[in-house]
Amino acid sequence: MHELIQLDKQLLLTLNGSESTFLDSLIMTLTTAQTWIPLYLALLYVVWRAHRDVRQTLLVLLAAGMCVLLAGAVDDEIVKPLVARWRPTHDPEIGHLVDVVNGYRGGNYGFFSAHAANTFSIAVFFSLMVRRRFFVCAMVAWSLVNCYTRLYLGVHYPGDITVGLLWGGFVGWLVYRLYRRYAKPAHYEPRDLLVPVGVLCLLVLYALVRAAL
Repeated sequence: MHELIQLDKQLLLTLNGSESTFLDSLIMTLTTAQTWIPLYLALLYVVWRAHRDVRQTLLVLLAAGMCVLLAGAVDDEIVKPLVARWRPTHDPEIGHLVDVVNGYRGGNYGFFSAHAANTFSIAVFFSLMVRRRFFVCAMVAWSLVNCYTRLYLGVHYPGDITVGLLWGGFVGWLVYRLYRRYAKPAHYEPRDLLVPVGVLCLLVLYALVRAAL
């Protein structure tokens, strides 16, 4: 176990930070939850287009809320305080070696990553619901980008991210199974799915432009 923990720390220091102010700015934009609000609205649009029914749309919103509640809230309110593993930025052993961006250090504890759990639970839930390859790839890529930002910023170890992805994937699958009991079948048109994928690309472009200014 000690060897795994030390490997986790070495991997983090390898992936953490850079000498580029451009990358620092880019990562800070990509890791901010508010950046992705247009993506959530685009997903809501896709759901409405597929169902055109208020009840079914609200059911999807409830399921997405359950994903976040089970994936992130359980982590933040229960797991992190119980496990009490220092974030790299607060770790007495390597904290002084971590490249901190704009003074951002996060809370004291980091196991496991709520960013990883939240985004992957949403990605898995919507991917199982839609089942279109290009959409699944986009959603998984979105989650992994969020995960990488946490490593770059030094606020999570790779192990935190890995466990967060595993938990988030399980939550997304579980919520989808519950959702299927009450949901009506729906067909998701590829042209409608291009909306969230396009919004995702535009948001990344926005982050790139903002970082360059």
